[in-house]
Amino acid sequence: MTLKIAEGVDPRWVRSVATAEGTWHVLDNQAVLDREPVGTLLCVHGNPTSSYLWRHVIAELSTGDRPWRVIAMDQLNMGWSSRTGRRRLGQRLDDLGALTDELGIQGPVVTLGHDWGGCISLGWAVNHRAGLAGVALLNTAVHQPPGSALPFLIAAARLPGLRRLVTATTPIFLQGTLAIAHPRLTPQVRAGYLDPYRGASRRGGIDEFVEDIPVNAEHPSWPALQGIVDGLPGLSDRPALMLWGPRDPVFTDLYLRDLRSRLPHAKVHRFEKAGHLVAEDAEVARAVRQWLEDDVEPRLPGSPAVPSHRTTDGLPEVIQRFLPDEARRSLWAPLETRAQDLSPALVEPTGHGSGQIGSWRTTTWMQLSGDVHRVAAGLTASGVKPGDRVALLVPPGADLTVALYACLRIGAVAVIADAGLGLPGLHRAIRGSAVKHVIGIDRGLLAARALRWPGQKISVGIAAGSARAKALGAGLALEDLKKVTLIDLPPAPAENAEAMVIFTSGSTGPAKGVVYTHRQLEGVRDALRSAYKLRTGSENPYDDDRFVAAFAPFALFGPGLGVPSVVPAMDVTAPRTLTASALAQAARALDATVVFASPAALANVLATSSALTADDRSALTGVRLLLSAGAPVPAELLTTLQGLLPQAELHTPYGMTEALLLTDVDLPELVAAGPGNGVLVGRPMPGVEIRISPLDADGRASRTETTAKTAVTGEILVRAPHLKERYDQLWLTQRETSTTDGWHRTGDVGHFDADGRLWVEGRLIHVIRPAGGFVTPYGVEQRIQTVPGVRRAALVGIGRAGAHQLVAVVEAPDAELGVAPLELAAAVRAAAGLELVAVLVTDALKTDIRHNSKIDRDEVGRRAAALLAGSRSS
Repeated sequence: MTLKIAEGVDPRWVRSVATAEGTWHVLDNQAVLDREPVGTLLCVHGNPTSSYLWRHVIAELSTGDRPWRVIAMDQLNMGWSSRTGRRRLGQRLDDLGALTDELGIQGPVVTLGHDWGGCISLGWAVNHRAGLAGVALLNTAVHQPPGSALPFLIAAARLPGLRRLVTATTPIFLQGTLAIAHPRLTPQVRAGYLDPYRGASRRGGIDEFVEDIPVNAEHPSWPALQGIVDGLPGLSDRPALMLWGPRDPVFTDLYLRDLRSRLPHAKVHRFEKAGHLVAEDAEVARAVRQWLEDDVEPRLPGSPAVPSHRTTDGLPEVIQRFLPDEARRSLWAPLETRAQDLSPALVEPTGHGSGQIGSWRTTTWMQLSGDVHRVAAGLTASGVKPGDRVALLVPPGADLTVALYACLRIGAVAVIADAGLGLPGLHRAIRGSAVKHVIGIDRGLLAARALRWPGQKISVGIAAGSARAKALGAGLALEDLKKVTLIDLPPAPAENAEAMVIFTSGSTGPAKGVVYTHRQLEGVRDALRSAYKLRTGSENPYDDDRFVAAFAPFALFGPGLGVPSVVPAMDVTAPRTLTASALAQAARALDATVVFASPAALANVLATSSALTADDRSALTGVRLLLSAGAPVPAELLTTLQGLLPQAELHTPYGMTEALLLTDVDLPELVAAGPGNGVLVGRPMPGVEIRISPLDADGRASRTETTAKTAVTGEILVRAPHLKERYDQLWLTQRETSTTDGWHRTGDVGHFDADGRLWVEGRLIHVIRPAGGFVTPYGVEQRIQTVPGVRRAALVGIGRAGAHQLVAVVEAPDAELGVAPLELAAAVRAAAGLELVAVLVTDALKTDIRHNSKIDRDEVGRRAAALLAGSRSS
């Protein structure tokens, strides 16, 4: 069969290598390298692909100051290599060894494998440790995890009478594999994979690979597989990398968890939108190069020193020096010191409808302390171990607080992913977090059952042993754990131990898990207390602060602060459900002095304020402090709100899931500053450092330069003792958003004014790039929002970056949808102060699913482009 050079393959890479076993088709970039390579990357494909899978990696590593020689072979009976007799796993290991001997490959060698090529590459690594410099894997497996079923697609393909039909006689197995690429492969790329397998006689190797999967100890290839598994501990001193496509229907996260248990030191990055063909779906080549530069090359003899980035081993020295000298105070310490206190710790509604509640449920400090201790004991007795991840699918209130603080006390890691992510987002979060236990209400357990989340299930609000609990797969109930006889708890977790994984809103891409250690969560609590002078521990408890927790990220800090809290009658995951009456009733229930709420929640409070009674308004006069975070807060909103909270200081802290408190500004300063290019978020809080990475003319942030100069627009970088530890299983994201000296790249853009205050101008990914410069959105949007009849506005760029056309999309409920009327369009253009190609009107700008405040500019831009292109569906 005539060899075809596929798209993306440099003909100079192509060579044939003969061994005693057969003739190999090999892609080898040695002929195109203009300098001595750092080492050799040995790439091994799986079934039913070929060396074509690695073309992007070869191209990436062929260039630069430190190139690598990349060798990617078609395994025998596969791709363009010779068709020989049956090759079982042990033979394939010998085959690969014979090929590398023939090529004369010397160390340093790094292996890279995918699918069954991952297993084979690890076998080669185990057998060639002397020259091995590292191992890297894409979706693969080395064993069927105990108690798990063979992947459905593989099991179906192995059915008697069906296997050869779908694998060799017809190209169904091959075409099915190519069909699950995300996005769909181009015809040229599909041809690159299909051409070597035209005709049933050339697909025999595909059939043999499926048959050679050793599913039990009786299979002929089992000893070879077990030998690979037994050798993996010997790779613990070599750098390891796992790049994963979570949308893979074959090698699911079950196999990733198994591999991580065998190579626990490996760096892991999950490309959330990628599937089985992760090398086609994601930027694998760039990730491999970055890992080689960071983890492999610095270990090689004669390599220049490369500064290492922040790892999972704790904070770099530059951050440690910011930490307070005072003795550590754990998050659960107030529960221990107030174990005999009969005053309220938590107050929550027992039921509500239309903003009205039936009654309030009060949990005292004594009860809360005892419940936390008993549930901690119960979790320990039920098998929850330090380091285990526990998903908490419970709305804010006493049950969630008890479950969270019990997990913290025994060293389990709480995974917080609220329902506002939507079921698909929640599924990605829980599935990707390697959760071993789920504590949830009925809806959470139903999702866990339907989506087959692993681990034991503990119900909240459902009696253990009931038909309902059995149907949901819950063998334990939180209420029963509260009755456990007290036992000795495990030692308190170390300050650098993982404490929590909190998921971002997902407003700018798939939600990311943010890992906090105990020390960092304690830092958030301490920053909150010191910045706002929260009063706790007074001789007279009435002198202490009491807060309304209407903002999910801070709803759980009350016990850690020692501050009583009340949850209003609302869905905390849907901020717009907070009404003025519900806020007032919550404030009255605890004589609250502090309110935490998001901008969307406060907007609805104002919208429903006409329903307030005289008693409601009186209850709100006791509030001394309002904090609103989660999105930019307009000064006009706060000014109007001041009428409802006449005694309160109104503050808007700036932060993000990765660093919850960074700057602060109050209403008087917002009003005095007036309009500007962006949103004023104030000055850094104590212990927080902020710098700017300037944007170039194309709107890209500098990767090397930082400044604190006035009026320089750039990406905002932050450094603080309460900054997150890392992103969970997102090694590349962590690498690209952190610097060697501890700065976190926030993805926000802004500038400092002459008074040292920070202004946020938008997200870096939303910077618009017309010809001749860049435009940040917030300042323009704020000017547009001064136009009568415009409630909100979004500025988006249509067309190609570098030639963006500016379009304003305004939320104007009284106008018809579509292109704005001439008078409104003229007013918007005048207010914007720059050239707009179109002004469009919508009745509701799409916002993020968590805070209901952040405009989804990507979606708004897509709809605007479709409308301007004449799409009816827009």
